[in-house]
Amino acid sequence: MESYNYLAEYYDMLMDDVDYDAWCSFIEDIFNNYGVKPDTILDTACGTGNITIPMAVKGYKLSGVDISDEMLAVAENKARSQKQSIKFIKQNLTELTLNKSYDSVLCMCDGVNYIIEEMDLKNFFSSVYKTMNINGVFVFDISSSYKLKEILGDNTLFQEKDDFCYIWENSCFEDEEIIEMRLNFFVPENGLYKRLEEYHTQRIYSIDYLRKQLHEAGFGNISVYDDLAFREPTDTSQRIFFAAQRI
Repeated sequence: MESYNYLAEYYDMLMDDVDYDAWCSFIEDIFNNYGVKPDTILDTACGTGNITIPMAVKGYKLSGVDISDEMLAVAENKARSQKQSIKFIKQNLTELTLNKSYDSVLCMCDGVNYIIEEMDLKNFFSSVYKTMNINGVFVFDISSSYKLKEILGDNTLFQEKDDFCYIWENSCFEDEEIIEMRLNFFVPENGLYKRLEEYHTQRIYSIDYLRKQLHEAGFGNISVYDDLAFREPTDTSQRIFFAAQRI
């Protein structure tokens, strides 16, 4: 689960085309669909706070959890600069030990895909269930099987922004439902380029499997949505949102 050590410094630049405000609005629409008005929200796998901070700006009381010191440091600086009081906690998703309960729990931007082992996923869903108040809503998203197998797959991707660039090499092991990603970053330094390398691993999850795991953890009222839309996912949906309620 430990990733984003080097990437933390550049993550926001690489993701600057993501409309996080639209994500936050969609999360609020999900709350409305469930007829709930949460006060306290726990944002797990919060990264640099791109969901955590906008939700706090909207008036919710946020806490953020992530395993990466580097990502949390960026999140804390951003929250401070926007005068948002958010408690950021370093913990592993699969070993949550929190001393308070929340009205809602979020896990956005592929956080669940980074949980590789079945028992770890069970532990995460179970701990989220125990952490939430009655009628609380758990919202998370995944990169779909289609995206990980067909779009990323065994492909090599290249991206360049300003003087920064990276090469993203993917290896998909369909028999194991795993995709491994090797990221090479080339960062300008003293007229030359410094090379940094990170490895990421994600699991490919099916909708039916995640529904089953949510049910086993005790959740009810489970909904599945296409990317930022209140419609059923299709075979070519690239991002899928889940919502489930503690009842």
